[in-house]
Amino acid sequence: MEWEKAAQGFAAMGSEARLRVLRALIRARQDGLTVQEIGSRTGVPPSTLAHHLKFLTGAGLLTQTREGRALRTRADYDALRGLADFILQECCADSTNRKAANDG
Repeated sequence: MEWEKAAQGFAAMGSEARLRVLRALIRARQDGLTVQEIGSRTGVPPSTLAHHLKFLTGAGLLTQTREGRALRTRADYDALRGLADFILQECCADSTNRKAANDG
């Protein structure tokens, strides 16, 4: 994953409201939620929910599909795994134990 894409993804999660939205969608699994369901589960007011969804979708963390008059939103698990892998890929790279093993 490129640094710029990772930064966009982490920035998109950079508010309490967007984290609540993302968490609700992760809990809903692949079924996703309608915009109305997201609002009722998170308590995010409709006046700002569209903004938060647009931000998360623009960063590639959510997908949306139209179902009649409703808009179903789902977490993009591949994108979220990519962010987790990106941030954890250097885990323990500078630890003392690893350096000692490489020096021996």
